[in-house]
Amino acid sequence: MTDHQVRNLRRKMTDAERRLWSRLRNEALGYDFRRQHRLGVYIVDFVCLERRLVVEVDGGQHNLKSRAVYDQHRTQWLRSDGFEVLRFWNNEVLAATDNVVDTIWHALRQPRESLPPIR
Repeated sequence: MTDHQVRNLRRKMTDAERRLWSRLRNEALGYDFRRQHRLGVYIVDFVCLERRLVVEVDGGQHNLKSRAVYDQHRTQWLRSDGFEVLRFWNNEVLAATDNVVDTIWHALRQPRESLPPIR
């Protein structure tokens, strides 16, 4: 994926992604998050590199079997690189934003083993 395509993803965020970004940006939780960020061959919705935390906001297409298999491989790769992956549904972010942010906040504060360099 090119830098232009990544910038395009940032401009075309879903309502749920936009709402969550408004709660993560500018170190609102005490950590720097990036949106639509490239990790290896993947683009993740949100990532805190310092804490190795990836946050994905999924729509209905993630219910498809082929997409579920892709997501599983992607999650395995991210975990093998030391990332914790949190997944939320779009409707969950829109209906219970505070609960989603609270889950992210708690994940950020969990003790982690020393983290290897990012590949």
